[in-house]
Amino acid sequence: MHIHLFDEDGWLPRTWLSERPGFEWRRKRVAGDHLGASLYALPPGQATFPYHYELGNDELLVVVAGRPTLRTPEGERELRPGDCIHFPSGESGAHQVINRSADEARVLLVSNFSLPRAAVQVDSRKMMIRWGVGADEREWFPLDASTDYWAGE
Repeated sequence: MHIHLFDEDGWLPRTWLSERPGFEWRRKRVAGDHLGASLYALPPGQATFPYHYELGNDELLVVVAGRPTLRTPEGERELRPGDCIHFPSGESGAHQVINRSADEARVLLVSNFSLPRAAVQVDSRKMMIRWGVGADEREWFPLDASTDYWAGE
């Protein structure tokens, strides 16, 4: 697979994730099934995803262009092209990328893309469980919807 980060080829159609106000972006996939990598183009005022952390999956952010803002447990900071940030699995790796600048920002997100996997959306207190690559192979659950191990058995 060969993709060039700076050309206009290879952008995927919009998905359900980018249909929500505040989360408008374009994406092109730049890696395979086991090493996940996507380039995101963020217009001004938009964010990649809600503030979240992964469980069982590390991520690496590389700023390709622009000056996006990174939100982490330590607070917010502006990034610049060339910055690389590792987000480890777990709460310490919580993050969100927001473009607070006046120009488009482009970021490359790389992960080990293991399945099954889980992610916690901190602000809304819910968890996503993903068991496949299809749009219908994931579900979200409120964190307070716990049940007993033996319930229903």
